[in-house]
Amino acid sequence: MSRVSKPYEIVERALELSTTDGLVVIADEHSSANLRWAGNALTTNGVTRGRTLTVIATVDGAKGTASGVVSRSAVTADDLEPLVRAAEAAARGAGPAEDAQPLVSGVPSSPDFTDAPAETGSEVFADFAPALGDAFARARAGGRELYGFANHELTSTYLGTSTGLRLRHDQPTGTLELNAKSPDRTRSAWAGRSTRDFKDVDPAALDAELAQRLRWAERRIELPAGRYETLLPPTAVADLLIYQLWSSTARDAVEGRTVFSKPGGGTRLGETLAPLPLTLRSDPHAPGLESSPFVIAHSSGDSASVFDNGLPLAPTDWVREGKLERLTTTRHTAALTGLPVSPAIDNLVLDGGGERSLEEMVAATTGRALLLTCLWYIREVDPATLLLTGLTRDGVYLVEDGEVVGEVNNFRFNESPVDLLSRASEAGRTEKTLPREWGDWFTRAAMPALRIPDFNMSSVSQGV
Repeated sequence: MSRVSKPYEIVERALELSTTDGLVVIADEHSSANLRWAGNALTTNGVTRGRTLTVIATVDGAKGTASGVVSRSAVTADDLEPLVRAAEAAARGAGPAEDAQPLVSGVPSSPDFTDAPAETGSEVFADFAPALGDAFARARAGGRELYGFANHELTSTYLGTSTGLRLRHDQPTGTLELNAKSPDRTRSAWAGRSTRDFKDVDPAALDAELAQRLRWAERRIELPAGRYETLLPPTAVADLLIYQLWSSTARDAVEGRTVFSKPGGGTRLGETLAPLPLTLRSDPHAPGLESSPFVIAHSSGDSASVFDNGLPLAPTDWVREGKLERLTTTRHTAALTGLPVSPAIDNLVLDGGGERSLEEMVAATTGRALLLTCLWYIREVDPATLLLTGLTRDGVYLVEDGEVVGEVNNFRFNESPVDLLSRASEAGRTEKTLPREWGDWFTRAAMPALRIPDFNMSSVSQGV
């Protein structure tokens, strides 16, 4: 066998080796670069490279089509035939796949399919690292310590199928998390950013934001549990609505298992969820949030099917002007439910028509309200209402008549994102944000801050 090592050659050779009715091959070429720091000083940095190959074999039988999926890392040319045979054996040993559909065909090939994979490296931090060093100096002079990390990943995905698809997508993913602490560790503040290339991240601005929050925390105010007018920043809104998106599969709704199920049968499609003109959407071409324009499915599940690999993706409104517009479907679940094919897309945007920044929303507050930093440890309590519980973290601040007057204790909350949309009284300006809780899995989001008149802080938490 000829020696093959380029990603597209690996894909082509795997397809040549197939002896089953259909084959899908996904080659993911990964590279990453990272920086970590503690106490106003860099501690580690590194660059990694890797490859993962996923082979999906399909076998047609009298009772239906079966699939077998095998993934392995660090695959070389010598590993190809055993990997393909393992996927074929898995397919032949499996029963008919419930989500079986004809493999996608007829999609134009990517013109760069045979090009070398894109790679990241330490150069992605060429401007960011010196600016971070300046932020360390300012923090040191201001009596605070900065901790955190910056990570940049670039994945080139090569997708080939026995039906002729040859598709390729390059996905950059950058995240920055920054903590500022007082020297005695009694005060802490957090900020995070999502980025494609670190050219739009300003460490000086982040340090200034955190310094202000540490100053707010110099006054401590204890508050009891209860319902408070609350300003949810974009990162918190993202965490809640990402969970809502993950819970919006059409099949589960039709079968009566989710908050989107209609009592007595059917779904809540067409119902008004929010009095504000809120539109929750995904778009693979959204500026700054670009994601794969076709389905990349390494396994099948509630919202994805390996048979849909390569299916083109289009802009999708999940909620439009406050009304529930779409639920996520694969081709299989769309056929089961009679709903349009609406695969999941790897970004999420909420538009509410607002123009105010979070700072302007704080200044416009009359009476008393809480300003959150972020949420964490979010868990589902009741799928029928999508009731979630979790904790506040790294700063809850008390706002009185447009001014932040101090930091209050943390809380456990109990809320449903669907209910929050119905009760939101104001949406701010939409901006890119990094989800704090789900940032390891979902980073491409743009959200406004939301004003909730009666956010349920169900109990006091001793967390920080």
